[in-house]
Amino acid sequence: MGWIEDISEAIRYIEENITEKLQIEDISAKACLSAYYFQKGFSMLCGQTVGEYVRQRRLSLAGSELAATDAKVIDLAVKYGYDSPDSFTKAFTRFHGATPTAVRKEGAMARSFSPLRIKLTLEGGAMLDYRITEKETFTITGKARVFNYETAMEEIPKYWEEYMRSAEESPICPMYGVCIEGTVGQGAFEYLIADDYKPWMETPQGFVTRSIPRHTWAVFACRGPLPGSLQDVNRKIFSQWLPECREYEIAAAFNIEMYSDPSGLPKGNADENYYSEIWIPVKRKKDMGS
Repeated sequence: MGWIEDISEAIRYIEENITEKLQIEDISAKACLSAYYFQKGFSMLCGQTVGEYVRQRRLSLAGSELAATDAKVIDLAVKYGYDSPDSFTKAFTRFHGATPTAVRKEGAMARSFSPLRIKLTLEGGAMLDYRITEKETFTITGKARVFNYETAMEEIPKYWEEYMRSAEESPICPMYGVCIEGTVGQGAFEYLIADDYKPWMETPQGFVTRSIPRHTWAVFACRGPLPGSLQDVNRKIFSQWLPECREYEIAAAFNIEMYSDPSGLPKGNADENYYSEIWIPVKRKKDMGS
């Protein structure tokens, strides 16, 4: 299947299991993607996280069921994944703009949130500079933190802000932002602010080393101030390059952003000439040439 079909298959899985306990790892497996890349791609294509989509679908269905049946609020709360009637009522009211009682007994309007249907639409051509390159195994040294898939998009920029406030005291140059999956428990991944490992130097206290395996990488050029240039290229990767790429697909659960030295630019990494890269591990599609 293609990129759009893979995402659509995962959405079908969500809909078929909407009242069950859904794990991001199980959903992403339906799209043949790592949890990180599925969450990122879903957010880029759909404008919301997987968790937000699931919550809104459940509350929409709960509103329909509340209005059309005699089901008890406590039973609906349990069915749609809430620990108590109170937590369900608060979420229901925020979503629908009315309490369950108002919808059932007072004729208040409920809101409908329909299932997503992802389609590839024709848009104006956009330039995206990239190269496919082989890179041998290499090692990085970095400051690591574990992030939840659902909140990572908001929390990682805060992590960088925290790190940069004490950057002058840091024993490494923050050359990379590296996501590594599979090293922590479900629902989370490890992220490092890192530099190339220098074997002649002792790993600083509080820092770790990680080995990045040999891969074929799609390397995308980003030109312009951060974070805008990275965000723009990321959007194009997930909305244009991956859906249209016939030769390659994502191969492994690594994602790397490479940052050049901004010291020679008047505005540093906010300069219009600042250069950075996004690295995605890829492999040739199995159905190539068929």
